[in-house]
Amino acid sequence: MSVLTPDVRLVSTDFDGTIHEDFVRPGIPAALQQKLAALQRSGVTWVINTGRDLPSLLTSLRMADIRVRPDYVVVVEREIFQRTRGDNYVAVDPWNIHCTESHAALFADLREVLTGLKAQLSQAHRAQFYEDKYSPICVVAQDNSQMDQIEGEVRAVTQPFPEVEAVRNSVYLRLAHRGYSKGTALAELQRLLQVTAEHTVVAGDHLNDLPMLDRAYARYLITPQNSVPPVRTKVRLHGGYLASRPSGLGILEGLLALGV
Repeated sequence: MSVLTPDVRLVSTDFDGTIHEDFVRPGIPAALQQKLAALQRSGVTWVINTGRDLPSLLTSLRMADIRVRPDYVVVVEREIFQRTRGDNYVAVDPWNIHCTESHAALFADLREVLTGLKAQLSQAHRAQFYEDKYSPICVVAQDNSQMDQIEGEVRAVTQPFPEVEAVRNSVYLRLAHRGYSKGTALAELQRLLQVTAEHTVVAGDHLNDLPMLDRAYARYLITPQNSVPPVRTKVRLHGGYLASRPSGLGILEGLLALGV
């Protein structure tokens, strides 16, 4: 592992399971909050890169008595918002506009295919199926084994359409445009901030973090002890840091080990 240079300029962290735990106070360990705040004071930009939507993320930050706030957030794995005064976050355009338009066009073009897929899945599996403004097919499976089957069927049907991606996090799955992910949103932030992968740290624990846990986007990768096997494998292959402690304590361990 290379020693981290002093000019790290961007830290991108997933939220749930990576830095935050439910039913724990504070949700983010106090020592990690202090470290993130110190990095911000030194000029480092911190972004939370999550699958949650914006209201859900901000509610969790408030309810968990978390005193540090990210400079940017990437929500639903694709939309970018920048912090302004207080705890207000404003859309980063034209990225978000293009993101919305691209998804609308893709899902409109594939309406019949996706309608058939939803009917197929609903008939074959006793899971929760619904649609929201982000995806025409959202699934909450009963367990990971069932989701493995559902994900396989989704990928088989959508395989002829390379712009469609099945985004999974444990027993939850939704569809997205492949051009908009945690990785590409991070790349857009790097472009706006004029920061390269060489000066970026990324931390994540689950399947939907895989697009940003890549040396194409960050020289320094961290995953906590509780991360799923595919994440640990990829981080190891990319020369990242596999922490011995879970969630936020693991991310703090990684930052300290890297010399941040």
